[in-house]
Amino acid sequence: MAVYGPVALTYYLVARPQFTLAHLAFALGSSLVHVGYFVFLQRGYRVGDLSLVYPLARGSGPALATLLAVLVLGERPGSQALAGTALVVISVFVLSGGRGLLSPERRAAVVYGLVTGLFIGVYTVWDGYAVGVLAAAPLLFTFVGEAGRVAVLAPLMVGKRAEIRAAWREHRLEALGVAVLSPLAYLLVLTAMRFTPVSLVAPTREVSILIGTVMGTRLLAEGEGNRRLVGAVGMVIGVVLLATG
Repeated sequence: MAVYGPVALTYYLVARPQFTLAHLAFALGSSLVHVGYFVFLQRGYRVGDLSLVYPLARGSGPALATLLAVLVLGERPGSQALAGTALVVISVFVLSGGRGLLSPERRAAVVYGLVTGLFIGVYTVWDGYAVGVLAAAPLLFTFVGEAGRVAVLAPLMVGKRAEIRAAWREHRLEALGVAVLSPLAYLLVLTAMRFTPVSLVAPTREVSILIGTVMGTRLLAEGEGNRRLVGAVGMVIGVVLLATG
């Protein structure tokens, strides 16, 4: 909020965008879903590798979002776009370890990844409806959503001042990086969903899996680079099918 508050205020004063009670209600609802997403994703990272949890969550999320977009929003993606979505999902399965996903030591990470994917699918369609159908301004929608997340989390932080101070002391740069980059990335997604069907935006944004996989195998030395390279190539082909379909 501290980072984007001045930007949102300047935008509101200069552009005077409409922000209705319906927009407010959807932004606050989005806050609740995003809190669940962040909590389950971070808990997944505690019990599993980045290159397992992140691709699994991000791969299952757009598949569910595409299904919900068809069922709830009435979108009708073409056969090529559906083939691209299927290829993205299959590639995520390869990236995440294939049949190794069923091993006992990975079970908790898989569960967290899939539940995180469920949250991704729900908030993608929810937010896509808010900006695409209700025409909520993406910047204001994101900022109000951030305010809602603060309101939800603040009561839980009341008795954890020592933990907060320790986290700020040890990870302030990472926290600031997330504060700048995470809302900025999602602003781009919301802006795209203003003029592009959710069933196309949701799978295409998962190109971030490539970056997460490379960082997991290279920077965090999680290994299995050849298999994950095959999955990454399949994912790129799937995204190309989506972009041209």
